[in-house]
Amino acid sequence: MLWLYLHFPHLLLDHIHRNQPSTGALAIVDGAGHTVVQACPNARDLGIEAGMRLKTALGLAPELSIMRTEARQEAWLLEDQARWLYRYAAHITLSPPDGIWAEVSSLQKLYGGLPSIWQTVEQALAERKLNAWVAIGHTPQAAQLLARAGKGECTADKRHILTSVGSLPLPAAGFDEKSCTRLQRLGLNTLAEVFALPPTELARRLSPELLAMVQKIQGTRPDPKAPWQPPHSFRQKADFIHEVEHTEGLLFSLQRILSELEEDLCWRQQDTDTLLLILQHRHQQATRLRIRTTGPEHRAEMFLKLIRLKLDQHPLSAPVTGLILAVKRFTGREAPLGRDLLGETEDLDEAWHTLISRLQARLGEQSLKRLAARADHRPECAWSASNPGKPGKTRPQASVTLPRRPLWLLKAPRPLAQPPETWHSGPERISGGWWDGQRVHRDYYIAQLPGGELAWVFRDVQGGWFIHGWFG
Repeated sequence: MLWLYLHFPHLLLDHIHRNQPSTGALAIVDGAGHTVVQACPNARDLGIEAGMRLKTALGLAPELSIMRTEARQEAWLLEDQARWLYRYAAHITLSPPDGIWAEVSSLQKLYGGLPSIWQTVEQALAERKLNAWVAIGHTPQAAQLLARAGKGECTADKRHILTSVGSLPLPAAGFDEKSCTRLQRLGLNTLAEVFALPPTELARRLSPELLAMVQKIQGTRPDPKAPWQPPHSFRQKADFIHEVEHTEGLLFSLQRILSELEEDLCWRQQDTDTLLLILQHRHQQATRLRIRTTGPEHRAEMFLKLIRLKLDQHPLSAPVTGLILAVKRFTGREAPLGRDLLGETEDLDEAWHTLISRLQARLGEQSLKRLAARADHRPECAWSASNPGKPGKTRPQASVTLPRRPLWLLKAPRPLAQPPETWHSGPERISGGWWDGQRVHRDYYIAQLPGGELAWVFRDVQGGWFIHGWFG
């Protein structure tokens, strides 16, 4: 069995630079803010290294930009990398805080050999602007050691892999300081020299834990890896070196995140209709914006337009230090009705959803209503207003031929001051409402009033005349 291992030496730095490129010196410090965890190349050129005290680093570079890591941030970032790698390999396992295994033996026929698998992974890393050291090993531990040492090669030769692993010094192989000292006194400095010990001597001179590790590297002891399953959700975070004061400054990160969301949805063969955008601030609570579409959607371009409209309606209340885009609601993707020769969809629902979603984002979700007929003879009860939906999805109504109706119906009937001059049609008797206590009994007419207006009038059981609507 062959394993591919990806070691991300600067995962936090890559995460920062993907969201807000910077040419200055940058250092990632621990949660307490005392020690440098990672330093960018510009910072390393100034002498700043991982493990250095922050005070010392600031003494070397007073203009050093600092980002503080969170307890769960590296775990989230590693899951982000596992999500896209899962599209290429079904059996992957996380190795926190900065590595991922992928079983590749079963993928050789699919990709046409190890070189194609290696090239596919490297291309994906380049597209995502990620730095990773890649290695292939006949065991998970061998692949991990070679990747961390930067000695990975695209080979399935077990003897060559063991030779490369054997050249590693004991500290690079994970031996603790006490064990290294004890073995070095015996003249053992590399893994190859440890491998050469007879099994009885190996068991006598190594602790049970180190013995198990060496056997796992060689492949003489089982080392099963439980497969990781992607969560049924999408969550991406962007952290900013410099606070963002205008909404335009958020678009660079949002474009990247939404593109990855579109890739994720296309891979799942699913859509979504709800996005949650969280804008984080330094000195106040986060701003939470929920973006909804009127129907299933997966296009990054569409999501970005809706977010821009939403941000226009909700200006930034404070500078933004980071943002989170989350999706938890997924829907199955419907097959398109058909496509023309140019690949354009013939389904008009997509244009309908786009229009309604933009109007709601601009005017507010409750600003648009859809009118629908109700089974009630009373004019004021024969219609309802609801949220816009997908055309053609409402319950079909029975075909009923009704007399002419006015274009403008008044909210409530208005008493008629003087009788009409000309009668055009009527009477049409409407009687109902006994079931809900709002009974009506009216005779309707279409008539022309003295001012020339064409009105819909009725006479009730008391003999009074009322106007209920106007014809255009």
